[in-house]
Amino acid sequence: MGKSRTYTCAQRPCKRRKRPVYLKFSHDSLRIFGRAYNPLFRKPRLAGFVQKREGGGGEEEEKEGEEKEEEIEHLNKTHSQRQQNSNLSSMNFFPSKAKPKSYLEKLQSRLSGGRFRMLNEKLYTSSGDEAFKFFKEDPSAFDCYHEGYQEQMSRWPSQPLDVIINWLNKHSKHLTVADFGCGSGKLAKSVKNQVFSLDLVATDETIIACNMAHTPLNSHSIDIAVFCLSLMGTDYPSFLAEAHRVLKNGGTLLIAEVRSRFDPKNGGADPTQFIKALGGLGFSCVNKV
Repeated sequence: MGKSRTYTCAQRPCKRRKRPVYLKFSHDSLRIFGRAYNPLFRKPRLAGFVQKREGGGGEEEEKEGEEKEEEIEHLNKTHSQRQQNSNLSSMNFFPSKAKPKSYLEKLQSRLSGGRFRMLNEKLYTSSGDEAFKFFKEDPSAFDCYHEGYQEQMSRWPSQPLDVIINWLNKHSKHLTVADFGCGSGKLAKSVKNQVFSLDLVATDETIIACNMAHTPLNSHSIDIAVFCLSLMGTDYPSFLAEAHRVLKNGGTLLIAEVRSRFDPKNGGADPTQFIKALGGLGFSCVNKV
């Protein structure tokens, strides 16, 4: 087995913005990833919160989302009626400076953001199988999630996926890549490598819809496995175990996550424990910056 090469690099933070952290791990022999190692669960009380959510909270949230959508539809009709009534009058003593359409668009944006946060929380508190089933039954929810995701990402000073794309472009184009949680498949469209794009829903024919714990990829067939802001779910260690299965000996695992998930002072994971847990799975970390 060749020498493993690994590093971790972090960007300098921008004030009051979420900051990404980048991890790179090399593939070693497979060992068991114990449930005791679940370092990305932020606090012990989260487990109780997850159980509560599984007890029926999701139905309440879906009902709330439907009520908000009905509210938008009602406001749209009201605005349209007022517009027609105003056109009947030839006199306008108090011309409004406000733009109702713009206001409604802002309201729709706020409600969409609320649904995005709900879906984001669902992904973090569901297993891979549960999330796959949920989005299979309602593909529109997946579209809503990624619209909200893109909106959130547009506010970041730099894009973690762009960092990974630049890294890949500096390496051989003959390396085969598996993009776990690919979203719109931007990575595959931005590099010359062969990329297997994996996610819960296939938004086009280039994406493989699957639970990331059980992909159709062959064992030891991938040179680089990528998780860019996609380690989500109560059983995410099984995603990493699957990445280990498909990676060749000496292959590379790239992980990009927000720095807050590796900040134990604020409920995040202890980076040392996270790396130790990955070591138990079969990856080795040679250097950390």
